[in-house]
Amino acid sequence: MISVWLWLTVIFANLAEAVAEGRGRAQAESLRRARTDTVALRLRHWRYGLDVERTEAETVAATDLKLFDFVNVRASELIPADGDVVDGVAAVDESAVTGESAPVIREAGGDRSGVTGGTTVLSDRIVIRVTSRPGHSFLDRMIALVEGASRHKTPNEIALNILLAALTIVFVLIVVALQPMAAYAGAAQSTTVLVALLVTLIPTTIGALLSAIGIAGMDRLVQRNVLAMSGRAVEAAGDVNTLLLDKTGTITLGNREAADFVPMPGVDELLLADAAQLSSLADETPEGRSIVVLAKERYGLREPADGELTHARFVEFSAQTRMSGIGLRWADGTACHIGKGAAAQIIDWVRMYGGAVPAEAGAWSDAIAAGGGTPLLVAVHDHDGPRVLGIVHLEDVSRKASASGSRSCAAWASVRSWSPATTP
Repeated sequence: MISVWLWLTVIFANLAEAVAEGRGRAQAESLRRARTDTVALRLRHWRYGLDVERTEAETVAATDLKLFDFVNVRASELIPADGDVVDGVAAVDESAVTGESAPVIREAGGDRSGVTGGTTVLSDRIVIRVTSRPGHSFLDRMIALVEGASRHKTPNEIALNILLAALTIVFVLIVVALQPMAAYAGAAQSTTVLVALLVTLIPTTIGALLSAIGIAGMDRLVQRNVLAMSGRAVEAAGDVNTLLLDKTGTITLGNREAADFVPMPGVDELLLADAAQLSSLADETPEGRSIVVLAKERYGLREPADGELTHARFVEFSAQTRMSGIGLRWADGTACHIGKGAAAQIIDWVRMYGGAVPAEAGAWSDAIAAGGGTPLLVAVHDHDGPRVLGIVHLEDVSRKASASGSRSCAAWASVRSWSPATTP
């Protein structure tokens, strides 16, 4: 029984560290699998100015891409390697790398052409020239960082080890001197008993627990995608009172969601919500879908059934226009158009058709942006002319659920009351 307890002590001293190392290897393996499973559409014999759709292409693994290869990446596809955009423009979701929930525009030329492997193209199509050698991409560096994370002893552990070493020498001398005295008294002890006594005297449990606590802290951070390079960092975190984050995606879900409808003066909020929902029907981005959901939850506005909008022309969101919308046409030839998008684009669109933009549109948009939100303007062109209806307020949703007050709204079945107008 004594031997069993001694073996359990040895196993316990090494178990925690083995578990932590296993977690690190699993994390690195998941990153390596993400790199290996990604495929790329490599263009053969493509040159600047050639039509991408008519160029011969082949599907290869991302790990087979070489320096200066050209890759065609379409909407909803992962960018397979680090590179530069040499043709096209697209909205790219870089939240997996930077933590920033808002998509960024990447286009050929200028200082906005760089892309990172592992990010996602949200719209349009781009051609990328690979600029990283095999084994030197962003994902490769992340794998090396995870695998190279080693645990270093903290100052507390070093001081405790020195104390334990000194006590060990003292207790070894005591146990060694104990056997001759026991033999002289006629009560000689076995080696197993003496070893058990030595283990009991030496406070090894304290050292094992301290090491296990440090490793457990690092392991819990790894499970939450935070890489602690040493136990010193974990100890120092206990003294932190204020944490400054340079990317909101660190504490948010990473997708902006519609939070509120802000109508312009004299515009009914229900009318704004209906227009925002209609203009978002063809917007497959997370922001666009959240607008449809908010209009349904707050006002009961349902999406049109199949065939209900028989003469509708949808305008999908693109990185070039930064707008989405819908054109409604009736049998007598009259029509109206609803647009939703970035403030600058909607203001230009209204002014292009001769409409006036209220000062509140720009001022309120700036106020929402200054508060950390994202404003989207909604405008309509009908028989009353082009005009801005209001703003959709997008905001990042915190990862920690928070209580929010309920809001009472009137129930409306449907607001499809756009008056016929001449075609814009």
